[in-house]
Amino acid sequence: PVSWRLSGEAVNLGWGVVKSRPVETAVMVEDENFVLAALKGAGDVAYCWDLVKDSIEWAGDAVGLFGASEGILSTGDGFTDRLHAEDMKTRRSALSHHIADGESFDCEYRIRAKKGDFKWIHECGQVERSDSGEPVRLTGTLREITARKRREVLLEQRASYDELTGHFNKSRLRDALEHAIAYSDRYDIGGAFLVVGIDKMAMINEAYGHDDADTVIVGASQRLEDTLRSTDVIGRIGGDRFGIVLGNIDEAGLATAAEKILDCFRSDPIDSAAGPIQISVTVGGILFPGLIQTAHDIMACAENAMQEGKTQGRNCFLPYQMSEEQRSRQREFMALGESVVKALREKRVVFAYQPVVECQTGAVSYYETLIRMLDDSGEVVPAYAFVPIIERLGLIRQMDRRTLDMAISDLTADSEIELALNISSLTATDRTWLRALVGYVKNKPELARRLMIEITETAALQDFEDSARFVAAVRNLGCQVALDDFGSGYTSFRHLKSMTVDVVKIDGSFVKKLAENPDNQLFIKTLLNLADGFGLKTVAECVETAEDAQILKEQGVSYLQGWYYGKPAIGRPGDPNQVIEIAKQGDASAE
Repeated sequence: PVSWRLSGEAVNLGWGVVKSRPVETAVMVEDENFVLAALKGAGDVAYCWDLVKDSIEWAGDAVGLFGASEGILSTGDGFTDRLHAEDMKTRRSALSHHIADGESFDCEYRIRAKKGDFKWIHECGQVERSDSGEPVRLTGTLREITARKRREVLLEQRASYDELTGHFNKSRLRDALEHAIAYSDRYDIGGAFLVVGIDKMAMINEAYGHDDADTVIVGASQRLEDTLRSTDVIGRIGGDRFGIVLGNIDEAGLATAAEKILDCFRSDPIDSAAGPIQISVTVGGILFPGLIQTAHDIMACAENAMQEGKTQGRNCFLPYQMSEEQRSRQREFMALGESVVKALREKRVVFAYQPVVECQTGAVSYYETLIRMLDDSGEVVPAYAFVPIIERLGLIRQMDRRTLDMAISDLTADSEIELALNISSLTATDRTWLRALVGYVKNKPELARRLMIEITETAALQDFEDSARFVAAVRNLGCQVALDDFGSGYTSFRHLKSMTVDVVKIDGSFVKKLAENPDNQLFIKTLLNLADGFGLKTVAECVETAEDAQILKEQGVSYLQGWYYGKPAIGRPGDPNQVIEIAKQGDASAE
């Protein structure tokens, strides 16, 4: 198929072609004026490309779309000459796969208009074959999507960059720090992270107003950029605070870099509409790699050092220092982390499955997969004993990738089972994990619909925009998404509307001993009304008694989960060798 003239395409419905189709189809479009009006209303241009003669006919405003006469684009070669060089391969590949394998021909690319500027086009088409099976004709539509593409670029920019300064935002800076940490670990090269806080920003706001305060922030960001190396990465992490990733640096270099930053603000004021404004900054910093290993913790430590510097008089640099007690605890954490890595390697990380039942019938709807680790002696280590620590050590993404593999294996082995998989807040913004999920479930709707991804409410609200994009991507794959620990955070109507999850799970702290707590009963009723207003299903966790279950049924909860309906069990559901957990309920609620 690649040998065909895959470059061309144009647009005309080819009415003779329509008449050759079944009568039912022809009746729908036999009025040419009706079709042309529909095309105009939709902003589309239709085409019929004769692949044998390499001639194209158009219907609709082709001249308006391309800014050229129809004659110029009457062949496939003429059309190809207008394609952006970077997009030719994309379109050629899509058309080749469509002709060879019957895949949908649906692609987006740029085409040069008459004045030399490029427009974005969305094309859909369908090949027609001769009696011998040879492709002879391609019909389809083109639509300009330039405005949409510009909006996407703007949204992508806003997702990564601070609108005021143009530097990375906090989320993108954290990604850069994670890459720097990984690079330092791999090549044994030191790095550092700095937090630079503008001193007395509130007083500047009050004295000069918000516009001049913004000028100070922009000026400060530009001065940092001029002072630092081109390889250093700058981001704005708060109203008056900047974060800086320094690569290939040691303790002496860190102190030197911090002093250069202090000096650049001491020397000259920042110009504003109100006149020159003299400012100072306070700097906190931390080296890596070291005992603190995750980007989240490194950023927090540097910020703590900066805040401590402000309490000591401002306009100074303070490196982060761990206490001996903190060092001892961190060494214990690292030892446990090594045990977890070994357990992952030896496949001693397993699932405990807990049933989630339909509220009215008590029938099992799906199982939540709860992570467990078997120690060297085969004893079960509950999640609360190691998950918080591996989150601090930066191992949680590795764990979440392993649990995804395990869940997919279970779903593949049993076509009837449905599972819910918990992931961390870091994984909810991890493109690598999402790509792995795409690889597993894309074009497998029967598998995707049986997998639910759970993220906690508090984690979702930490990076709300990133979480919302993650949720949308997962749901587009056909999987469901649940918002766990609902009620523990501050989810608003706006958040629920933007997040578009399928299920909300009521935090177990509101469910336990519900019959004895009228306040919690009222609170749960309020949560249920909120969820019902958005058409969301609800799960009540930690149901322990028949009395609590009855109250939840009466209030209209969709599903129930807890020891009253089933304890977590290690071993796939239905396996007669399942091991029922005998830990205390308090342990089970600490997932």
